Amino acid sequence: MANGGGGGGGSSGGGGGGGGGGSSLRMSSNIHANHLSLDASSSSSSSSSSSSSSSLVHEPKMDALIIPVTMEVPCDSRGQRMWWAFLASSMVTFFGGLFIILLWRTLKYLWTVCCHCGGKTKEAQKINNGSSQADGTLKPTDEKEETVAAEVGWMTSVKDWAGVMISAQTLTGRVLVVLVFALSIGALVIYFIDSSNPIESCQNFYKDFTLQIDMAFNVFFLLYFGLRFIAANDKLWFWLEVNSVVDFFTVPPVFVSVYLNRSWLGLRFLRALRLIQFSEILQFLNILKTSNSIKLVNLLSIFISTWLTAAGFIHLVENSGDPWENFQNNQALTYWECVYLLMVTMSTVGYGDVYAKTTLGRLFMVFFILGGLAMFASYVPEIIELIGNRKKYGGSYSAVSGRKHIVVCGHITLESVSNFLKDFLHKDRDDVNVEIVFLHNISPNLELEALFKRHFTQVEFYQGSVLNPHDLARVKIESADACLILANKYCADPDAEDASNIMRVISIKNYHPKIRIITQMLQYHNKAHLLNIPSWNWKEGDDAICLAELKLGFIAQSCLAQGLSTMLANLFSMRSFIKIEEDTWQKYYLEGVSNEMYTEYLSSAFVGLSFPTVCELCFVKLKLLMIAIEYKSANRESRILINPGNHLKIQEGTLGFFIASDAKEVKRAFFYCKACHDDITDPKRIKKCGCKRPKMSIYKRMRRACCFDCGRSERDCSCMSGRVRGNVDTLGRTFPLSSVSVNDCSTSFCAFEDEQPSTLSPKKKQRNGGMRNSPNSSPKLMRHDPLLIPGNDQIDNMDSSVKKYDSTGMFHWCAPKEIEKVILTRSEAAMTVLSGHVVVCIFGDVTSALIGLRNLVMPLRASNFHYHELKHIVFVGSIEYLKREWETLHNFPKVSILPGTPLSRADLRAVNINLCDMCVILSANQNNIDDTSLQDKECILASLNIKSMQFDDSIGVLQANSQGFTPPGMDRSSPDNSPVHGMLRQPSITTGVNIPIITELVNDTNVQFLDQDDDDDPDTELYLTQPFACGTAFAVSVLDSLMSATYFNDNILTLIRTLVTGGATPELEALIAEENALRGGYSTPQTLANRDRCRVAQLALLDGPFADLGDGGCYGDLFCKALKTYNMLCFGIYRLRDAHLSTPSPCTKRYVITNPPYEFELVPTDLIFCLMQFDHNAGQSRASLSHSSHSSQSSSKKSSSVHSIPSTANRPNRPKSRESRDKQKYVQEERL
Repeated sequence: MANGGGGGGGSSGGGGGGGGGGSSLRMSSNIHANHLSLDASSSSSSSSSSSSSSSLVHEPKMDALIIPVTMEVPCDSRGQRMWWAFLASSMVTFFGGLFIILLWRTLKYLWTVCCHCGGKTKEAQKINNGSSQADGTLKPTDEKEETVAAEVGWMTSVKDWAGVMISAQTLTGRVLVVLVFALSIGALVIYFIDSSNPIESCQNFYKDFTLQIDMAFNVFFLLYFGLRFIAANDKLWFWLEVNSVVDFFTVPPVFVSVYLNRSWLGLRFLRALRLIQFSEILQFLNILKTSNSIKLVNLLSIFISTWLTAAGFIHLVENSGDPWENFQNNQALTYWECVYLLMVTMSTVGYGDVYAKTTLGRLFMVFFILGGLAMFASYVPEIIELIGNRKKYGGSYSAVSGRKHIVVCGHITLESVSNFLKDFLHKDRDDVNVEIVFLHNISPNLELEALFKRHFTQVEFYQGSVLNPHDLARVKIESADACLILANKYCADPDAEDASNIMRVISIKNYHPKIRIITQMLQYHNKAHLLNIPSWNWKEGDDAICLAELKLGFIAQSCLAQGLSTMLANLFSMRSFIKIEEDTWQKYYLEGVSNEMYTEYLSSAFVGLSFPTVCELCFVKLKLLMIAIEYKSANRESRILINPGNHLKIQEGTLGFFIASDAKEVKRAFFYCKACHDDITDPKRIKKCGCKRPKMSIYKRMRRACCFDCGRSERDCSCMSGRVRGNVDTLGRTFPLSSVSVNDCSTSFCAFEDEQPSTLSPKKKQRNGGMRNSPNSSPKLMRHDPLLIPGNDQIDNMDSSVKKYDSTGMFHWCAPKEIEKVILTRSEAAMTVLSGHVVVCIFGDVTSALIGLRNLVMPLRASNFHYHELKHIVFVGSIEYLKREWETLHNFPKVSILPGTPLSRADLRAVNINLCDMCVILSANQNNIDDTSLQDKECILASLNIKSMQFDDSIGVLQANSQGFTPPGMDRSSPDNSPVHGMLRQPSITTGVNIPIITELVNDTNVQFLDQDDDDDPDTELYLTQPFACGTAFAVSVLDSLMSATYFNDNILTLIRTLVTGGATPELEALIAEENALRGGYSTPQTLANRDRCRVAQLALLDGPFADLGDGGCYGDLFCKALKTYNMLCFGIYRLRDAHLSTPSPCTKRYVITNPPYEFELVPTDLIFCLMQFDHNAGQSRASLSHSSHSSQSSSKKSSSVHSIPSTANRPNRPKSRESRDKQKYVQEERL
């Protein structure tokens, strides 16, 4: 029995072992089902020990969740769950630490209270005891305080060090914060991997790689937790932080899992809460910069972290089951199924395919749906809105190789962009291989967006601001060919708009100083602020297009030659040719409108020829009109010479300014070859030939041009000495850019040779009186440059101590006058009997923005007029407004003010508006009205008021409209030379319709209200309307074309400014920027030479030496005769509107014809636009006559256009008998 018992025991033990082994095999085979059972059955021969051991195992149930056990892991073979151990480690850590913190605070509070009471007792004892005892007790107290202070200092240092380590203020802190976040995401990823395993499983730390990595991560988290704890000011609040709670429930279980060799997923999903800090991490890395992006990332991180955390809890409780149900009501759900369940729960969809079975899961879902639904309903729409509000045009420009691009910014609207693109991308230009990048901080509206889409091959739009360097980098401003800044011409505050554009210039120049900038400015005085920008350099192509300066300059030129504003505006605007078959005035007007201004280098065939010869050849043979040339010196500085005359010889590589219909026609001037094209009659056949073009150095070109002028051979020429040859590089410094003095090449060399700027120190210049060339010390200058010192009249001016001109010699000048001295009452104005003057009707008050009347007066006071030729200017308007403008006007002569209103007919009659040469209507209140159709109401009412006025007496309408410049032989101011002088006397106008008026408009469509008898459609473009074609209306919108014209050729702007401003130069602008006023100066050879520049005038064909051509003659014959005989360059016609009709009562309105063809037929009433030379020989008799005629009300209406020109073409060969007559000229002028 013993053996049997022993055998039974062994059998039983073997059975047990076999049972255990069988049980292990069964558990291994059922791992994937997540519940395993133990077979506790034994054989009938089992011993009592076997029975007792088998009794420990309960009846197996297939639904029970049993922990998997492997043979290698010494795990609990009974399948006992140890989740409570993992959870207990976290709870003990959390509540134990919380208890310690609270206990420490309690003890500290009690200690503080006790010490406070003891301190009061000791203080009372100190008062009762003597001072000696008190002194004895102080020493140990001080020692204790020093010890406490030392301890506090040590703790504070450690605390500060820990704070620096965990903060993002230092590089170490930023690296540590980013590293903690990255490791937290890594721990979350490990959780995602482990979630595919059972909730609790046996794992060997030494063989499980993911457990080792997770352990390393949590050790790092533990160290970081210690740093955070040391750096925390309030330990209690730190213990209750979200990140601390995450650490409590994730770090201790890892250490427990290593000890127990088993793993429990548990609360490791709490690592998803670290995603909330994602936006902070991106801000530390300087990735998130805008508030919208930060807000978007915050919303997304909170939403996703909450979603993933809740899914982790559902995954835990559903796969574990309820503890009170012995974990038997569990269900197998993957983590991602739980994520899906939470999403459909938050969105309240609830398909029902996945749902919670456990009581814990359902209870959690009840509370979660309350917060989850609220979060879903608020967060998701806001996230979608933020994503939808993402800048549609927030990308970056990608530069195309071989293609330039420009950046356009500023005032970007449908009107400004459409006008700019229409001119910039015009078909008359050569192939425009330039991409236009618009940058604006407001997204375009639908209309503007459609415009961009129509030009998508050449136009791109980006949303941003030029004040932001990041946006400048997006549009590649550093590689842009130029940056164009548009201004809002209709803003209520022009100074604020200019300030905005100046700030844009500063920002762009600060980002890239070398970028070329072309900006629009509204007020002339604000241009001075651009000079304060260190990198602003007009020599490198930077330009400021001042709209007020050019607008008033155009209007001022119309006062000298009516209709010129329309012609010049059409020249620099790109407009296509519109063909009209009917023989109407629109046909001839539109033929001229199709002409534009172009530049092209002249062929070498023109080298050595005089300017009039080349100009005639181009007009007759090439069908081109050349009006100016550009001379570039050795150091690349240039000056533009407008119709310089026959003394200037063309050099190699000279740039010409042409008026033509398209750029292809202008190529003829470059391709022309005398050998190949001399006998060609059709200009279209002039193409590039195979002849070699000679190339000469700059020095040789200057020398050859010099020798052409002096008439000697190149070997014998002494114009260039060795001293000049050595300093030829500095020649251009003598002549500033855009100077319009027409000195020849020999003048330049001789003046340079005598001045010797490199050898004179400033002190020596002061000892020489500040004048480097005087008539006595520069005989060579006198001999070689008769234009610089044309006669004794200018010598008298140099000897005079009276300042007649400004310091540059470009404008007439007088000493500042008080405004009270120029104010006229209505009776005084009527007694003055004004005639041949300019009336300026100005609307404005104290609050109106200044329009800059100086820009209107300066062209009318240009020094290329003689003093007696200056038109008197009378301002009619509010005295309060004119007082504000007077500071810039008090240095100009012949200016008067009549306080009143332009709507008062009494004021208009007092200034003899029917006898004026021009009436200008301006308003400073136009931009203060929101309704665009009412912006021009004052100007329109004033214009209609004047046209409805009636006056007494009149001469024929044709005589009244045929006044103009008359060459020699028809000197109207000289009775002896004018056989029809009486017939051409000052006409009296019976109706205001015949008064020459030019009205400024803001809104182009308001032009329809100026003429009641025209048939213009309201939708007609401004340049096609009758008032604009006649030169009686001008709108600032026509100046928009100057932006693109200046970009393609900056010389065009210089030429336009030279023509319309009377000779304003960058040097003059710098001077005005310093003093805000013109400075008077004594006359020197250099300043007097600046008077010798051409100007625009109108040539009458009704009488004079061209009368024979006026009756059926050809325009080409007139062009050649005027050019050869008088060096006058004709470029247009101002013709009566009904000149081609034989009507008994023709209309007195005229229209502009630009650059008519050679065979164009002339009529006697035509007025010819021409560029005439400065008249050095305005005689003393004319000055006296003009003075007496003015006082006796019998002066000629066009006195400013009456000039005497020598009969020969060469001005240096004029008769010497005139010199004695000219000596007293300026004395007479000063008396006027």
